[in-house]
Amino acid sequence: MKKIFTIAAIAALTLSACDNGQQNDKTAEKNTVKNELKIAYVVADSLTTQYKFAKDFTAVLEKKQKNSEATLNAKGQALQSAVQNFQQKLQQNEYTRERAEQVQRSLQKQEQDLNILQQRLAAELQNEQIKYMKAFQDSVRNFLKDYNKSKKYDLILDKSAILEGNDTYDITKDVINGLNKRYKPAKETKEK
Repeated sequence: MKKIFTIAAIAALTLSACDNGQQNDKTAEKNTVKNELKIAYVVADSLTTQYKFAKDFTAVLEKKQKNSEATLNAKGQALQSAVQNFQQKLQQNEYTRERAEQVQRSLQKQEQDLNILQQRLAAELQNEQIKYMKAFQDSVRNFLKDYNKSKKYDLILDKSAILEGNDTYDITKDVINGLNKRYKPAKETKEK
């Protein structure tokens, strides 16, 4: 009798496990269908080199940087020339002690002013770069929101965050074309 009960219990447990297994398989199937992600990625480096906004703003930043460097170089050369002139006149005893001290203080003040100007121009350039990056990121994000209304991706990633991926998920060209089509250069960048 014990054997019959044991065999019946094992059979019942096996049938129950099979039913649970089939139900678990069906649940897993449903979860798999529901959990399939539609993923795409963009190569961000390509955006910075092919998006007209990025090209235009890079040109503006480069021009500002060159202007800053030219201003600093000119003022630096003028200061260096004044220092050399001062040293020459000092060696030739053309200055009184008081006049030499006065000129030396003036040259130190010019050097301090040059350092302050260098810091100010560097800060202005850095602020422009921050402003550009924010505008660039906003532009890309806003475009991707609109783009994704019809494409319905669950995730759009930056390729640099992906260690390995299938090129069929690369939407970079579509994004660049869409961004460039949508981009309207500001008057400032059109004139340059």
